[in-house]
Amino acid sequence: MENRAHALAAGLFVIFLSAAMAGVAMWLSGDRLTRDKYLLVSAFPITGLNPQATVRYRGLTVGKVENIRLDPKDSHTILIQISVDKDLPLTKSAYAQLGYQGLTGLAFVQLNDEGGESERLKTDSENLAQIPFRPSELDSITTSAQRLLSTANGLVERLNLVFDDQNRSRFTRIMENTEGATGQMRRLITQLEPGIKKLPGLANDASSVLNRTDQLVIGLNQITTKLNQQGGAIDNFSQTAAELSGTMHKLNGVAEGLTRNSRNVDRILLQLEEQPGSLLFGRSPPPPGPGEDGFVSPGSH
Repeated sequence: MENRAHALAAGLFVIFLSAAMAGVAMWLSGDRLTRDKYLLVSAFPITGLNPQATVRYRGLTVGKVENIRLDPKDSHTILIQISVDKDLPLTKSAYAQLGYQGLTGLAFVQLNDEGGESERLKTDSENLAQIPFRPSELDSITTSAQRLLSTANGLVERLNLVFDDQNRSRFTRIMENTEGATGQMRRLITQLEPGIKKLPGLANDASSVLNRTDQLVIGLNQITTKLNQQGGAIDNFSQTAAELSGTMHKLNGVAEGLTRNSRNVDRILLQLEEQPGSLLFGRSPPPPGPGEDGFVSPGSH
C-alpha cells in the first residue's frame, strides 16, 4: 500500500513537471512567434550594453538584446541583434540610442522614430532590417567636451607662442614707446596751448580782413560801372583808338608812296651811273638786236 502511494506521488510529480516544461516550451514558442528581430548598426562605442539588456520604445519596454558582435566586413562597426514586439510601429525613419537606468547605470537600447516616414520597416529572420545607431546625449556631450578641450589646448599653445620671451620683450618695448609718445603728446599740447588761446584773436583779424576785402570788391565794382557808362573813359578810349586807326591807314598810304618814289630814284641813279651823259643829252637808245638795222654780231670783229 505504501509502495503504491510513493508510485502515485512520483507519477504526479512527473506529470506536473512535464506540464511545466510544456508550458515553458509553449511560452518560449509563443515569444518567438510574437516578436520581430532587427539589426542595430553602430559606429560608436556601446559601453555597458550586454546581451539580454532591455529594449525600450519611447520609455516602454518592448524587447531585449539577443546578441552583440562585430561586423565581419568592418571591425569598426558593431552589430546588435534585438527582438521586439511584433506590433511595434517602427518605420524607415526609426533609430536607436544608448540609454542608462538611473543610479544603477545599466545600459539599455532606446528606440525612437522621427516620424518622417509612414512606411513600416519590414524584417524577416533571414534578412534582418537594419536600424542606425546614433550617439546618445551623453556621448554628444562627451564628444563636445573633448572638442572643447582640444580647442582650449590649441588656444593655450598659441597663447604660449604669443607670450614667449621674445614677444614679451617686444610688448615691453611697445609699452615703453607708447609711454614716451604719450609724454611727447603732453608736451606738444602744452606748447600748443598759447597758440590755441590766440586763435579767437586770429579769427577776429581774419574777419576784419574779409570785411575790408568785401569793401574793396564793392569799390572795384563801382569803378567798373563808371567805366562802362556812356561817355566814360572806355568810350573815349574807343574813339581815340578809332582815330588812331584812321591815321595809321593814312600813314600806310604815305609809306607806300615813299617806297615807290624811292624805287624811281634808284632807277634814275642807276641810269646816271651807266650813262652820265644822259643827264645832258638824254638817254641813248638801246643797241639794235638781231635782225634789226645796224646789228653787229659780237664774233664779226
